[in-house]
Amino acid sequence: MRNKEDIPLIEKTFFLQFFISSKYRLYRHLLPIAFISLALFKSAPFFTEPALTFSRIVALLLFLLVVYTNMYLLVPKFLFKHKYVAYNLSVVGIIAISALIYWAGWIFFCQYVRLEVKKQELNLLPFSFVILIFISASREIKLFQRSIIDSRRIDELEKTTMNSEMQQLKNQISPHFLFNMLNNVNVLTQRDPEKASQVLVKLSDLLRYQLYDSTRNKVFLTADIHFLEDFLNLEKIRRDNFEFLVSKEGELSGLQISPLLFITFVENAVKHSMDAERASYVYLYFDLNGDNLRFKCINSKPQMAAVKNDSSGLGLANVKRRLELLYPLTSSLLIEENKNTYTVNLTIQL
Repeated sequence: MRNKEDIPLIEKTFFLQFFISSKYRLYRHLLPIAFISLALFKSAPFFTEPALTFSRIVALLLFLLVVYTNMYLLVPKFLFKHKYVAYNLSVVGIIAISALIYWAGWIFFCQYVRLEVKKQELNLLPFSFVILIFISASREIKLFQRSIIDSRRIDELEKTTMNSEMQQLKNQISPHFLFNMLNNVNVLTQRDPEKASQVLVKLSDLLRYQLYDSTRNKVFLTADIHFLEDFLNLEKIRRDNFEFLVSKEGELSGLQISPLLFITFVENAVKHSMDAERASYVYLYFDLNGDNLRFKCINSKPQMAAVKNDSSGLGLANVKRRLELLYPLTSSLLIEENKNTYTVNLTIQL
């Protein structure tokens, strides 16, 4: 259970919760409907009954159509994507169409229905101004709602990053892995001192990257791939009948990403590919096509399935959550498993 100090301000404030919480969604929709209805039905009458009530209902539907079109189509499609010219032109178009509908309705009631009209003058300027007010109000509501959600997402990301870094320091390299590597180096110092030196350099690079370089918000993708290559090279030294491949397609140099996005998949691939009976492998593919970075990790499966533990599932859950926070709506993760292989497909739109 969280302490009161740990609860974000957004979760404490009813006013902010009202704009983002799903449990208040119905009330958020009823509020503008009630406000617009009250404004229309309290306005000065233009027609006699029953045309008056009918015209007010039509106007209510028209105003709601304008408000919801702006909130759920124009703002997300144009304003959130910084397409300001397209958004402003769309608003002008909506105002023009609304004024045309208003003018056509006026003509219909005045000439074709031939009911008594209490005010003869038709002035589209006040009507257009009211439409503009509703559009502006609905836009500001949507922007305010988006700012609250973004603020909460940033807070959550910062906390998740901090927790991830703390967890990372606790579990940098498993003691079992280091123990095996140091034993291998000890043997190599007697048989092949040059190779032992290479192993120590790779191990040093790997630890340096995890301890220092990966603490930044962004790293070069090539550096992250080099880290994975060092990890797999060390694994190859300590395991017989193990092979790996790292394929790189596209212009990857200069591309920056969040650090350590792929290591969880590679660690799981290495762990679950161990086979005492036959050769095992891990194949990594990086492909940059336009703004889309595609990562694929394929590993062989042993004849006898490895015992699953909670740590691998927790690591996978953590990396999924990181992807949701770092690349919302621009990343997709697909995991496929068959009798012989386990495949991870990750696509990130950068």
